[in-house]
Amino acid sequence: MSSTPPASELRPRLPTPLQTVTDPRFEARGLRLLLKRDDRIHPDLPGNKYRKLVLNLERARAEGHHTLLTFGGAYSNHLRATAAAGRLLGFGTVGVVRGDELADRPRNTSLARCEADGMRLHFIGRSAYRQKDDPEVLAALRRQTATEDAYVIPEGGSNSLAVQGCTALGAELRGHTDVAAVACGTGGTLAGLAAGLGPGQRALGVPVLKGGFLGSETAALQRAAFGAPGTNWTLDDRFHCGGYARATTELTAFADDFEDRHGLPVERIYVAKLLYALTALSEEGAFAPGTRITAVVTGTPPAA
Repeated sequence: MSSTPPASELRPRLPTPLQTVTDPRFEARGLRLLLKRDDRIHPDLPGNKYRKLVLNLERARAEGHHTLLTFGGAYSNHLRATAAAGRLLGFGTVGVVRGDELADRPRNTSLARCEADGMRLHFIGRSAYRQKDDPEVLAALRRQTATEDAYVIPEGGSNSLAVQGCTALGAELRGHTDVAAVACGTGGTLAGLAAGLGPGQRALGVPVLKGGFLGSETAALQRAAFGAPGTNWTLDDRFHCGGYARATTELTAFADDFEDRHGLPVERIYVAKLLYALTALSEEGAFAPGTRITAVVTGTPPAA
């Protein structure tokens, strides 16, 4: 669509900063903790959301689409980023939200931001949401939302284009880290991050959902993007704290303490669980002395 500026006009800050954190829990074990401040990549599309969307937005524009159709939960950072991208680039946006019981409730901060950016929200039941990738279910959703001609972006933005977009994240960390760690919802960022790293580096994914399914999902995404899965990444499923957007008292206390120690606002759905996991793993002796560990900060808490 000629009237829509290209996704490159989103003007990201690249490469994003790499910040050293002085934390005695890591230093006592001879470890160095760094933060890859991908939350600073763009004011409206923080972190992995920009990287996962940029090639999809270019494809949507090239194919002449005027509307983006995508999916997410009530606290989805992906929905927020897609809505912002639509506002900035002139796309209409429709978000299919998990949980029809939410339709008549007051909007939380994330969904309110989506609507403020022009996204039309469509709420469906959780059982129907689980079947959203079925061609017949998707076709019905398109009819219900009048998005038959929309460009479809999957939940979390994770597809082969998203994975390819995230390889730049790994490339920016070449020579700067030994372990690059990221919180995972759908596995797309981990798949691209790992593929972009150099020899001797490895990626660690910390799922924020329970279920233990992300290993096969991440491998499938790498296969779709590159032809075969890589071998330089692993997952640790122990730190989901009960599931997506769930928290324990220990996690909340940890995040509050990390903010107080380092003056860094900690996003609670993804980043808090990542930092909590890395601290616990370091205390378990999971990393050899001298290891440089980089936590990818994928987002910031939503503004009130």
